[in-house]
Formats: sequence, structure tokens, C-alpha cells
Amino acid sequence: MPRSFRVLLLILLIPISVAAAAQTHYVITNDDVHAANSATFYALGGTLNAPTLTQLAVVPTGGKGHSGGYFAASGVTLLRHPQGQCIFVADSDTNDVAGMVLGTQQVTGNFKGSRQDSGGLVGIGMAMNDNYLYVSYTGTYTVATFQVLPGCQLKFLKDIDAVGRGLGTVDGMAIRNNVLVVAYADSTIESFDISAGVPKPNGDEQLSTGSINGNLPAGVEITSDGHFAIFGDTSGSTTIEVSDIASGKLAPTVVYSVGSGADSNDVYLSPDESLLYISNNRGGTVTAAFFDKTTGAVSPGCTSPVLRGFNSRWNWTAGIATAMNTGTGQLLYVAEQGVKSSIALVKITVNGGTCTLRDVATSPISDPNSQALRSFQTYPPRAF
Repeated sequence: MPRSFRVLLLILLIPISVAAAAQTHYVITNDDVHAANSATFYALGGTLNAPTLTQLAVVPTGGKGHSGGYFAASGVTLLRHPQGQCIFVADSDTNDVAGMVLGTQQVTGNFKGSRQDSGGLVGIGMAMNDNYLYVSYTGTYTVATFQVLPGCQLKFLKDIDAVGRGLGTVDGMAIRNNVLVVAYADSTIESFDISAGVPKPNGDEQLSTGSINGNLPAGVEITSDGHFAIFGDTSGSTTIEVSDIASGKLAPTVVYSVGSGADSNDVYLSPDESLLYISNNRGGTVTAAFFDKTTGAVSPGCTSPVLRGFNSRWNWTAGIATAMNTGTGQLLYVAEQGVKSSIALVKITVNGGTCTLRDVATSPISDPNSQALRSFQTYPPRAF
């Protein structure tokens, strides 16, 4: 039995006190290393005021990362597969996806799309549902569909072309029910019908409303009921756009300005959908905006102070997610990209119509295996 697996089994038996969690919570990174890529596994411990992340294992993917790319393009995703929990990690420079079994960290293979599929200059991103993995290849302007097989294996099915109106490539992607929503890196947004597996355009490709002011939708979130698609914009301030997709197609977006933080590519809804968390990529802060899941309206909330180590150890924030899967999530993880990449731990406090965000004393947690950390996956995952 590999030592890393024995350590993981031991950790599973240790109760943690963060928010009285009933099971151990994990963070799995895509280290995005060009020479030889890896995924790093961490376990959450400590208390809410002094949380910790303990490194359990570093697993080589068998491919090469890109050491950079779109902030909002997910490089690691998780499947609750009937045959076992599966992790999939993007290897952008070898144009493949590495499959892994969560419990053993065993690599199940490196899976490629068609011969032409390439990560190009901006890498590859992923989104998935219970049966299919969708991979965007920015070098060839394609989205590949993979069927998930038992044993955390993948079978390539087909490519489709995916090009924005301004010749942009796919940036962020999200799935809810039978709809795949994408943001291109040129102000274009589009949705696809995935009821048959391979995406079929819904005929709603359009420029976002915010594009008239130079805002570029990048990150994508979708509410649990599939009613609203939420876009985090590349922008000089914290700008969010919301589209009603209850009809199955994207309606014109409504633009919300919710803060002065530079950039807002990465967005993540709290488990109760009362807050929208936003990574201010170029400013070293994170923002929480209040969200009305009935109307889709977004209103200003709070912005953290500049996170510890910004512009000295790391230079950009990227992926963002909650540690807990109830209420507001209690604690945020934030990817910090730079020569000394790390994961910030940010405490969330809400009091009526006000909130605060502040990195805790134990933050950040170093990821010594990455100089370009942008994305990670949490386990157990959020319910939607």
C-alpha cells in the first residue's frame, strides 16, 4: 500500500473541529507545472478561527502543465462516480486530462481528444456533470466531449467548434441540468444543449451587455435551480453580469457593479446562494456580494483587505470556493498564483445586511509544488 494512501486513511480517522464538520474536507490542486505536472492533496483541520491545510500527497499526473492561463478556466474537477470518486486534472501542454481515483490517488490514465485538440497559448479548461466531461482547447477553438467510464476512465466522443464573435476562445464554463454555459475571452457568451451528451448550440451566442463598456465575461456560475447564469467579468472594477436562462437560452445580461476591486474573473455561489464570492484577480482581494436567487439581483456586500503576501510572494488571485457546504460556507479558499503559490484561508462573517472578509492568522498555506496555482477542487463538493 503506498505511503500516501496510508496517510490518507489515517487522516480520515481524525475528527476535525472546523464548524463541527462530520467528515474530513479536502482541497486538490492542479499545480500546472510545465516540466512535470502534479496534483497536491490537502486535508482541512484546526478551528474556524485558526484553520490549517495539511499536505497529504503530491501525485504526478503523467503530463505537462502550462504554468498559466485563464483565471476562470478550471484545471481540476470532481465526479461522484458510482464506481468511485474521480478527480480529473488538465495537462494543458500535453493536451490531455489525467484521471485519478480520489481515495487512492491512483492515476487511471492520460486521456486525449482528437489529434488536432491543443491547449495553445492559454491552456485547457473543464466542466462536467454525472456522465460527461467537457474540455475546452484554446489552441484549436474546440470543446471536446468525453464519456466517463467505470474506474475513472474517459472515452473521447466528439469535438465541436467553439468560437466567440470576436474570435475569442472559451474561458469559463459551467453546467446545470442539460445546459452548458460558456464565456469567451472577447465579450461573447453562449449556451449549449447537452441533453444528448455532445453540446448543440442553442442559437443564443451574443455579446454581453457590459461589453459596451469594455467588460469581458470570464467566470461562469449557474444557480442550483438553473434559473440564472452569473458571469464574473474581466474589468477595472468588480463587475458581475446575470442572464436569465429559465427558457433554456441566455437572455441579455444585467450588469451590476459591486465594488472597486480590480478584476472579477472567478465567481462562486455560497451553498445557500445568499452570497456571491468574487476573486479580484489583479488587486489581491476578494469580494462578497449579496445575491437574490429569486430575482437574480446582485448588490454590494464587502471586500477583504489585501490578502497577506500579495505582490511579495504571489501576484494574482484566481479560483475561489467555500470550505463548508452549508449556509454561507464559513471559510473561503482562494488560489494565489505566483512564484510562491499558495491558498488563502478567508473567514466569512455576516450580520444582517453587512459582511466582512478577512484572511485568518494561519493564512496563506503554501503550495510548494506550484508557481502558477489557479484552480483547485474541494471535497466533499457543494451540493450543486
